[in-house]
Amino acid sequence: QVQLVESGGGLVQAGGSLRLSCAASGRTFSSYVMGWFRQAPGKERDFVAAINWSGGIIHYADSIQGRFTISRDNAKNTVYLQMNSQKPEDTAVYYCAADPKWIVSTLGWDYWGQGTQVTVST
Repeated sequence: QVQLVESGGGLVQAGGSLRLSCAASGRTFSSYVMGWFRQAPGKERDFVAAINWSGGIIHYADSIQGRFTISRDNAKNTVYLQMNSQKPEDTAVYYCAADPKWIVSTLGWDYWGQGTQVTVST
């Protein structure tokens, strides 16, 4: 069982930056692939980024490529999403998820956090 808690969301102006954190419980964090997702109002949840167990393999959605960076610290049981050059269309609830398997879609993840709101103003 893994429990995930996101933090770091808030209000930011277009062009600004935020860093989201997702803290995981349990002693086997390094055994899980971690992912970030987002869901804008009235839209489906979208894949944002995923990072493998060691951090050596990363995959990004095309929409955020070059602006967002996913990373993890296995000693702190935490995965991060650094968001730069933010746009109003980045406004969404951001979720992290964990799974033992490598997945680069929204489907199939075993564990989800409760989400954190990110709002990008013009």
